Amino acid sequence: MSKTNDLLIEIGTEELPPATLSKLSNAFYSGVKSSLENADLSFSNIKKFAAPRRLALLVSDLEVKQKDKAVERRGPAIAAAFDEDGCPSKAAEGFARSCGVKVEDLEKLETDKGAWLNFKSTKKGQKTFELIPEIVQTALDKLPIAKRMRWADLDAQFVRPVQWLILLFGDNVINAEILSVKSGRETRGHRFHHPESITIPSPSEYEMLLETHGKVIADFERRKEAVRGQVDEIALSKNGKAIIDEDLLDEVSAMVEWPVAVMGNFEKRFLDVPQEALILTMKTNQKYFYVVDKKGALLPHFITVSNIESKDVSKVQEGNERVIRPRFADAEFFWSQDRKSKLIDRSEQLGTVVFQKKLGTLLDKTKRVQKLSAAIADQLAGNTQLALRAAELCKCDLMTEMVGEFASLQGVMGRYYAEHDGENAEVAQALEDYYKPKFSGDSLPQSITSQSLAIADRLDTLLGIFAIGQIPTGDKDPFALRRAALGVLRILIENNLDLDLQHLIKIAAKQHDSSIKATEAEVTVFEFMLDRLHAYYLDKGIRPDVLDAVLSTKPTKPLDINNRLLAVDSFRQLSEAESLAAANKRIGNILKKVEGKLPDKISETLLQEPAEQSLNKTLTELDDKVQTMIDEAKYQDALTELSSLRKDVDQFFDDVMVMTDDNKLKNNRIALLNKLHSLFLQIADISKLQ
Repeated sequence: MSKTNDLLIEIGTEELPPATLSKLSNAFYSGVKSSLENADLSFSNIKKFAAPRRLALLVSDLEVKQKDKAVERRGPAIAAAFDEDGCPSKAAEGFARSCGVKVEDLEKLETDKGAWLNFKSTKKGQKTFELIPEIVQTALDKLPIAKRMRWADLDAQFVRPVQWLILLFGDNVINAEILSVKSGRETRGHRFHHPESITIPSPSEYEMLLETHGKVIADFERRKEAVRGQVDEIALSKNGKAIIDEDLLDEVSAMVEWPVAVMGNFEKRFLDVPQEALILTMKTNQKYFYVVDKKGALLPHFITVSNIESKDVSKVQEGNERVIRPRFADAEFFWSQDRKSKLIDRSEQLGTVVFQKKLGTLLDKTKRVQKLSAAIADQLAGNTQLALRAAELCKCDLMTEMVGEFASLQGVMGRYYAEHDGENAEVAQALEDYYKPKFSGDSLPQSITSQSLAIADRLDTLLGIFAIGQIPTGDKDPFALRRAALGVLRILIENNLDLDLQHLIKIAAKQHDSSIKATEAEVTVFEFMLDRLHAYYLDKGIRPDVLDAVLSTKPTKPLDINNRLLAVDSFRQLSEAESLAAANKRIGNILKKVEGKLPDKISETLLQEPAEQSLNKTLTELDDKVQTMIDEAKYQDALTELSSLRKDVDQFFDDVMVMTDDNKLKNNRIALLNKLHSLFLQIADISKLQ
C-alpha cells in the first residue's frame, strides 16, 4: 500500500468579491482535482474552504509519490531497420537516439502482422511535493476572473492582492513561490478578532484552529447554515419570520468570516410605503433580511449579519438603523410626490424618451401596443377597452420618481399608482403582470387583459428590432429578444391560449411605420420564436426529433404544437411506433419520386393483392373516425387509432410491389400510400422519429 499524506493549500488574500466567491472556490477545487487525477495521484477526498480572505483545499490521503510507469515505444519495421548486410538504417539509428540507447539495446517485437524494433523502459514516478506548485499555479491561472489586478510593484496578477500562501504536505512545507508570495505554514485569523498569524502544524488541524483561535468559519456551507440559523432564530424572537433569499444568503455568507446576526428596527410609518420598495432597499442596498408576520405582512424590523462579535451590539444595531432610515425616507418622499399626479398625466412625457432611434419614442411604442393588445383581447373574447387602457398606462410608471430611483420596481409601482388613481382592478394588475415571466419558472399573467398586454408588448419589440436588422447573434441580445420570445410562447402554451402566432406577428407588423419594413421580418421572427421551443421542450424531457416531427408539418399555433408534441411523445413509446415511423419514411421516399400531382383516388377494383385490400379496408374504417379526432385536436387518440395499422402496413410492404410496370396498379398503390401518409401528416411527420 502506497504511503499517503494530507495536503493543505491556502491562498490568503484581501477581501474577495462576494458575488463570485463560490464560483472561484468551485473552479479552484475542480482545477486541482483534475490535475491530481491527470497526474495519477490518488486521494480519498478534497474539501473546499472559501471565506472573504481565503480560498483553501484540504486533500486527504494523497499519495506521496507517483507510481512507476512501464514505457513502451514501437519503432520502424525490421525490414526498414536494417539493410541487406544487417547494418542499421538511419531510421533505426534515429529511433534509438530518440530513446537514448544504442540500436543493439533495442528489442524485437513480433506480431502476426509483422516485426518491429521495440523499446521498453520504466519511467520513475515523481514525488508529489515536486508536482504541487505547478498544479496549484495552473488551477489559479484558469480561475474565471473577468479582470485580474496587479499590486505593489509585483508582476503577479490575481482577483485581489495575495497576502500569504500555505502549501503543507503532511508536517512539511512545500517550498514554492506562487503569485509573488513564498509558501509557509502560517495563516491569519479574523481581521479584527485575531489579526495575528496562526501556525498550522498539520493540514487536518487547519479548520479547527482557524475557528477556535482565529474566529473564522472557513467552510462556506457551514458558515452559510450558521447565518441561516441565526437569522431564523432572531426573527422568531420578534414573533416573525425571516424571508431568506438564497442568492442574498450566499452573498452575505461570502462577506463574513464570523457571522453574528443583529436585529434592527425602523419606524412603523414607513410601512405605509409599498413594501416592495422597502424590501428592495433592504436586500439590494443593505444586504438585510426582512421580516414578516404570520400573514406575510412586512414588520418594522430587519436583520443584518455583522462580521464581528461586538462588545456592544446596540452600537451595531444603531449604526445600521441610521443607514437605512434616510433610504426609507427617500422612498417615502417619492411615494408621496408621485401620487400628486395621475399615471395617465405622465403619458405625454413618454414622447420625450427614445425607445429605439429608428422605432421612435416610448409613446410611439405605447400606441402600437395599444392596437395590438386590443386585437389580442378581442380574439380571446376579453374586454378590449380594458386592454386599451392597460396598454395606454403600461409605460407611465417609468416617468415616476420611484421607478427612476428603483428601476426594478417598474410594473409594481404602476399597479400601486393605478390603484391609487382608481383605475379598474384588472387594468391595475395588468401593469405589473405584463412583465411576467421575468425569468425561467416565473409565474405568468392570468387575466386576459394582462395576457394580451404581455404578448403585445413583446411582439412589438421583436418585430421592430428584427425589422431594423438588430437580430441577436451569439451571446449578444441587448433587447432580450430570446427571453421575450420564450415569454410569449410560455404565455400561449401554459395558459392554454388558442392563438395563431403567425397571425399575431402579422398584426404586430402592421402597427409599425412602413419605413422600417416590418412585414419583411414576419417570417424571420416566427422562425426565431419557434426555435426557442427546442430548449423549452428539452427541459421538459421531450426529445428534439419529436419536436422536429411536429414542426415539419408547419403548425402556427403554439398551443396546438404543444398538444401534438404530447401526442407524438406518447405515440413514440408504443411498440408499433418504430415500425410505422420506418414505413412513413419509406412512403415519403416513394412519394418524392412521383412526378407531377400525387394520385389521390383509390380504385378498389385495382386492389389485387390481399395485403393492399386489407390495408385499404382498415384505412377506410379508420378514416372518418381519425379525421374527426384530428379536427377536434384529439391527437393522442388519433395516433393510438392509427397505430393499429402496423400489421397491415408491414404486410403491405412484404407482399406488394408498389413501383410495378403497370401504371394503373402503380398509381393506385401510390394513392393508397398517399392517403395513409396524409393522415399521419395532419398531426406530425413521424418518419423523423428516431
